[in-house]
Amino acid sequence: MSSRVAYLGPAGTFTEQAVRQWDVGRAHEAWPAPTVPAAIAALREGDAEAAVVPFENSVEGSVPATLQALLEDARVRICEEILVEVQFDLLSRGSTTLGQVDVVATHPHAAAQTRDWLAQHLPRAELVQESSTARAAQAVAEGRYDAAIASPEAGAAYGLTPLARRIADRDGALTRFVLLRRDAPVPPSTGADRTTLVALIWQNRPGALLELLEQFAVRGIDLTRLESRPTGEGLGEYCFWIDADAHLSEARMSEALLGLRRTCRDVRFLGSYPRADGRVPAVPVHADEQAYREAREWLESL
Repeated sequence: MSSRVAYLGPAGTFTEQAVRQWDVGRAHEAWPAPTVPAAIAALREGDAEAAVVPFENSVEGSVPATLQALLEDARVRICEEILVEVQFDLLSRGSTTLGQVDVVATHPHAAAQTRDWLAQHLPRAELVQESSTARAAQAVAEGRYDAAIASPEAGAAYGLTPLARRIADRDGALTRFVLLRRDAPVPPSTGADRTTLVALIWQNRPGALLELLEQFAVRGIDLTRLESRPTGEGLGEYCFWIDADAHLSEARMSEALLGLRRTCRDVRFLGSYPRADGRVPAVPVHADEQAYREAREWLESL
């Protein structure tokens, strides 16, 4: 097994920042993959020990390429998450001025987070999408575009000059990255954990979503993310991506999973892992471990 960690490249992406934030001692070789599926494929084929990919942004929501790639391989699981604060510069070659910028390249998420700035300062510029902000910066360095919206690190990596700094419409935006491993055991509970799973209901019918949500509600499990996504099986066919504030080893989460397995067509478990922010969820008294233990003892006594 390689000691490499695959990530969405090229050099200078926010994903590379996430890798370096995780691998502080640089114990692994960081390998830039051209796409999210390519990073996960390197993991699946044994060419990488782990993969780091973007999962969710606090402004623009989920990263569809990651969600789709995770659904395609049941052996790949989320083992950790990393939060990175994102900020953008408008980058160009040294001789370019703001008035000469006609074409701007960036990733769709970055474009959405700088929409107001672009409307005010470059209202007539053409916006071109690239697979990553760093790829956009690389293309500008190669002379293919006038400017790129990317991180300061990408500007330094490709020798670009900032025409404008910190152009995000909102300060403090975060992107959540996930560390993936193949056939990995579930990390032990820390008390501040998250479980990610995908549920497919039997059919689209009245009350189907309510039935799914009740599996968590009656057990005191807070859902920090609930998103419907197409299954690809036809119009109107959706699955539900869920982040729950509980660990697989907790009785309340185990019981919720049993309920989902009984009432859903399929349930994909993608991992239980520590929350990057360390936030400990508030657990109702009726749903804590002691309450479940007492309930089991009562049942056994019958």
